[in-house]
Amino acid sequence: MRVGLNALIDPGLDAHVEECRREKATSGGVRGPSGPEELQAFRAKQAAAAACSETSAVEQTVDVAGRRVPVRILTPDTTPRGVLLDIHGGGFYLGSAAQADARNQQLADALGIVVVSVDYRLAPEHPWPAAPDDCETAALWLLDQAESRFGTSRLALVGFSAGATLAMTTLLRLRDRGLVDPVVGAALQFGTYDLSGLTPAGRLIADEYFIEAYAGRAPDRTASDISPIYGDLRGLPPVLMVVGTADILLEDNLAMAGRIAAAGGDVDLRIYPEAPHGFTTRPTGMASAARHDIRRWLAGRIAAAPG
Repeated sequence: MRVGLNALIDPGLDAHVEECRREKATSGGVRGPSGPEELQAFRAKQAAAAACSETSAVEQTVDVAGRRVPVRILTPDTTPRGVLLDIHGGGFYLGSAAQADARNQQLADALGIVVVSVDYRLAPEHPWPAAPDDCETAALWLLDQAESRFGTSRLALVGFSAGATLAMTTLLRLRDRGLVDPVVGAALQFGTYDLSGLTPAGRLIADEYFIEAYAGRAPDRTASDISPIYGDLRGLPPVLMVVGTADILLEDNLAMAGRIAAAGGDVDLRIYPEAPHGFTTRPTGMASAARHDIRRWLAGRIAAAPG
């Protein structure tokens, strides 16, 4: 076994490093709202941008055991080969399913799958456990309805930033219910797995407002439903983890990948040189390479699964 970052980075990505550095320097990096006033301003800006976009998404509110959550459904122009539950990012306090419509439609068409994106409730108005409750509800609905609704029972999860955290907590909840076996895999992009601030990785973001907004009322932030790094990670489906070397969450992702592997899990960790947080949405060769890797991994998992 080789240990070290050099063994985890594809040498072919070196061709994109300088472009990635230039784009990062130009964009100024990713910074979220630092308080309630900034949060409202960010939300207003995002809402205005979303209002200008056209989409073919079907909106639906799904219901499982009395819990209701809105989802957006994007279908391919071929018979679906699988279903993907998409969980958007935004620090648990920003974002919406609609903002990912264009990306999700491209994914649906490229892989021949249905993409269902969940509009989970946002903090601080709806702190933990509202978001994981909503994501679990969407997953349970798909486990029950995907075969009859879309003609396939192959289910995968994908999460972006905070959405990756929620995808992991969803997997843990399904595992605890004995329902995780139908999930063929989960592709997680730069999630945050320690919100307690107690691990070395967690201390790097301990003062961020999004943690207080989301988990500030929780009696114990080391609960695995908040900080999956502390969870029992046995019995999970295969996981792809994507993160950049310039991401403040790199250590957190390395630690999470190590814990999954130590628990006997199948984890594929992909590290992208000089890539910052959220890089897969940027117009760079590095981002294109990562998106290609994610699509190939998902396609392989879906193709290998029965149903």
